[in-house]
Amino acid sequence: MKQILFSILALTLYSESFSQDTIRISRAELEAKSLNENLQVKLSKSEADLAQTELLATRAMYLPNVTASYTFTNTNNPLMAFGSKLNQERITAMDFDPGKLNDPKSISNFGTKVEVQQPIINMDAVYQKKAGEVKADVLNIKTERTKEYIQFELKKAYMMLQLAYKMVETLENAKATTLANKKVIDNYYKNGLIQKPEVLYMDVRVSEIESQIQTAKSNVRNASDYLYFLLNEDSQGKVLQPTEALEYQGSLNSEEIKLNTNRKDLQAYNKSLEAYDWLIKSSKSRFLPRLNAFGSWEMYDNKIAQFDANGYLVGLQLSWNVFDGLKSKSEQEKYKSELTKAQTEIQQYTKQSELELSKASRSVEDADSRITFTQKAWEQSKEAYRIRKNRYDQGLEKSADLLSAETLMSQKELEYQQAIFEHNTALAYLEFLRK
Repeated sequence: MKQILFSILALTLYSESFSQDTIRISRAELEAKSLNENLQVKLSKSEADLAQTELLATRAMYLPNVTASYTFTNTNNPLMAFGSKLNQERITAMDFDPGKLNDPKSISNFGTKVEVQQPIINMDAVYQKKAGEVKADVLNIKTERTKEYIQFELKKAYMMLQLAYKMVETLENAKATTLANKKVIDNYYKNGLIQKPEVLYMDVRVSEIESQIQTAKSNVRNASDYLYFLLNEDSQGKVLQPTEALEYQGSLNSEEIKLNTNRKDLQAYNKSLEAYDWLIKSSKSRFLPRLNAFGSWEMYDNKIAQFDANGYLVGLQLSWNVFDGLKSKSEQEKYKSELTKAQTEIQQYTKQSELELSKASRSVEDADSRITFTQKAWEQSKEAYRIRKNRYDQGLEKSADLLSAETLMSQKELEYQQAIFEHNTALAYLEFLRK
């Protein structure tokens, strides 16, 4: 008796703890959740951020390049020694003695130099920056399309959760029906009205349903975990439960299904062509003149940390790349080939998208028909079970026939719920393709 009470108490505590871990969530609440923590969205956003970071390098086209150095030298080279002494502003008339000019003593030189290079006009860098901006825009658009896909996955996962709970409910009802029939059969057996095999058949059916219920409960956990995965949230010790039951979402409207050419993935593909145009222009612009300014400030002394002499140098440089061994020409041809390839890929992707859209539309129609068929089969199986149940109660049917009718009814109900899920999923996928 104590063991029975302990078992009841343990089951009660387990049930309470499980109910505390069950979190009810609606479709609207799920759709309102931010997708920024989704791992796939994060990866896509990281790629877009990386492209934006690479654009920082293009600031070199208008920002100066500044370097500073501090150099020590010691030499008795006639030219270098005279030049070092001249930079130190220590030349005297005695230094023009031919003997000292030809065979000078070694001289130390400490030089501080600050150099500035300022780009003014570099058209190839300008076009490279524009190509980088296009790349960043393309990846941002792809990130938005990734979010749309994750939204579809969330809808699908939510419907999987609805189906899993519906399966548990259907199987629990089937179990209750079977146990009620088993009670009658057990009474018949006690009264000697039926044989032992009929009781065993019913026991097998109960075990079969319990196994199916266990699988269905595992599917509930799997669907819940997948939703948590999509949201990148911790699922430990928590199970989601939908507030809405699985219901038929309605048939497909009669309007013509057309591919949306402004769909974000198609936008990204088409916009990527602009990057190749800018890269080709950048390659051609390498033969245009470049204008850059430069300047330096220098300080010299023959002692460390002394700066007695100084001077500056400023200037402008206009340069042309007359011939680079056909490197730029080869680069142009490479970009042109990649542009042609990208255009072909876009045509292929567009046609594949149109095929996928048509296929998805037919899938919705097929699923819609399947709902009608499975619903009719379920209703017929329920009527068949009702008739056999009445005949069995009158002793006109065998328990095996009753068991077969009950099994068929349960199976058809599960098929009907599965058909609703497939229809709703196909419809959600079609909506995703039409965005």
